[in-house]
Amino acid sequence: MKNELTDFDISQYLDNKEVIAEYLTQVLEDGDIDELMMAIGNIAKAKGLTQISKDSGLGRESLYKTFNKGAKPRFDTVVRVLNSLGIHLKATV
Repeated sequence: MKNELTDFDISQYLDNKEVIAEYLTQVLEDGDIDELMMAIGNIAKAKGLTQISKDSGLGRESLYKTFNKGAKPRFDTVVRVLNSLGIHLKATV
């Protein structure tokens, strides 16, 4: 019997608000901007890019590009996507 590895897709596990919040918290603690953009992209994928596109007013194709590794999206774009996901940024001391 031959074992085959499949690609891991974290978006399949981002199925509730608590998991999503913990995922983002862990990524933010690492401080890697590329990882953060990929994480937001994974969450958007889990929620459905078509719906995120409608809610944020951003094109679906641009969403794919926005959250690829190395992309440098504008802050307002990131906030629009986060808002469409129901995620709000909060600063604490």
